[in-house]
Amino acid sequence: MKRIIARLWRIIRGPMQWRVLWLAHSKFMVGVTGVVRRDDGWVLLLRHRMWPPERQWGLPTGYAVKGEEFAQTVVREVREETGLEVKPGALVHLKSGYKLRVEVAYEAHLVGGDMKIDSFEILEGKWFSPDNLPEGLQESHRLLILGKDPNG
Repeated sequence: MKRIIARLWRIIRGPMQWRVLWLAHSKFMVGVTGVVRRDDGWVLLLRHRMWPPERQWGLPTGYAVKGEEFAQTVVREVREETGLEVKPGALVHLKSGYKLRVEVAYEAHLVGGDMKIDSFEILEGKWFSPDNLPEGLQESHRLLILGKDPNG
């Protein structure tokens, strides 16, 4: 039976193999977070409208779209949510295993723009010193800001 399956696999080559793999495996959403810093080290935090009221403060976050490089997701999400322009830096977090979501986080550096909040998703945006972060900040985001592993 294994030989027959292997032979069929070689016969269907290319796009058909990809379709079979796509049908047989889980599909994931990729949540991407940006730890956006200014030259002085202060970090951009947003108060998210859709998040629980007791935990609304967090880093700029959004989902990657098909074909998008994850570092560019940070650039797009920050621009959409705040009007600011950032340059992505190092990958600082990668985790899978939460249902069908993969979590990715990058450092990012402010390079320009004026803060113009997208009021549909964001209630407010402010810069904070890493030594003076607000109440109601997502704990995993606090750890990312402090350079610690959110997985413990």
